[in-house]
Amino acid sequence: MSTTPGPAVSLEGWSQETLLVHGGTLRSGFGEVSEAMFVTQSYVYETAEQAEERFKSEAGFIYSRYANPTVAMFEERMRLLEGAEAARATATGMAAVTASLLCFLRAGDHLVAARALFGSCRYVVEDLCPRFGIASTLIDGRDVTAWAKAIRPNTKALFFETPANPTLDLVDIKAVCEIARGTGARVVVDNVFATPLLQKPLKLGADIVVYSATKHIDGQGRCLGGIVLGSASYVKEHLHNFLKHTGPSLSPFNAWVLLKGLETLPVRVRAQCASAAEIADHLADQPGVERVLYCGRADHPQVELAKRQMTGFGQVVTFEIAGGKAAAFRFLNALRLIKISNNLGDAKSIITHPATTTHQRLKPEARAELGIREGSLRLSVGLEATADLAADIDRGLAASRIG
Repeated sequence: MSTTPGPAVSLEGWSQETLLVHGGTLRSGFGEVSEAMFVTQSYVYETAEQAEERFKSEAGFIYSRYANPTVAMFEERMRLLEGAEAARATATGMAAVTASLLCFLRAGDHLVAARALFGSCRYVVEDLCPRFGIASTLIDGRDVTAWAKAIRPNTKALFFETPANPTLDLVDIKAVCEIARGTGARVVVDNVFATPLLQKPLKLGADIVVYSATKHIDGQGRCLGGIVLGSASYVKEHLHNFLKHTGPSLSPFNAWVLLKGLETLPVRVRAQCASAAEIADHLADQPGVERVLYCGRADHPQVELAKRQMTGFGQVVTFEIAGGKAAAFRFLNALRLIKISNNLGDAKSIITHPATTTHQRLKPEARAELGIREGSLRLSVGLEATADLAADIDRGLAASRIG
């Protein structure tokens, strides 16, 4: 059975939607329509000489910790979508974040990061990197001048999320990349909230983009995954060997699930963005809601930047209700449709209380600095009818005011 592609098909001129259905597909000799799932640990060689050559050149599959045909299809489809030179998949989103940095940073290097980060990302920057002699500085990523001031002669990486989790703070990608140019520092962007459809960091000058594929790319709460995208030289000289030898490999099954998720990504994201905008407006009109954050609303403090660097505003709405933690918990416990969980990007609407979940490891003063308050809630809008979601929110708000 051959596992090499048939006659080359030109991808020139294909839109994102088409690439997400057909891009990167490898067909075996059986001519299957759906991508094949190659559940194998290793591969057979016809001769000892072929095995020797394969290990020398790595031009072919050797061991599924290094590469796998199903995983390779996912990597190629994401590469085409992102417009990157190369991509490598990982077992989780946090494996992608960690590998994207540690594969090239060394003891004595310095890392600058926006302080508005997912809790585990803050751990990597604040706790893990310094253990290996990599100094780190956290700044207000919204302030372009702060990036310039924080750069040192040994600064090798600038890292940020935009929009950030859960505050939806934005970083001016183009401006930060211009600051980094000529310093020797790589710009690494966690683009998970925007998705590869709504924001293109590489086109704005970033060097490396990372995703938790667990979120929108899967989009149905089924599996974990991550991916790192960048230049061919970065992947070849740094990332590939790091992943090969440390082993955060994406399973073929998960890669297959993620390939299926990519096929419907544009349809889901468009619908979720539209619904999220309506939900944000609905929340803003309700008594007891003290603050609503949505990147596309006119009252978002960085809405003009959002319009410049994003083509859509995502499906996450962060809001704050009066009454602090007790009121927030009453709200959550009264919900019947929206699920309490710490994931996002799912077809199901999901809500979490960041102060006690995703950002609970931060000290109270650090949460206060970020604007994560006791009444703050992060809502990931799914594919349910918007009217049903609004009714559930109203039920929660009514409960939050009792007590």
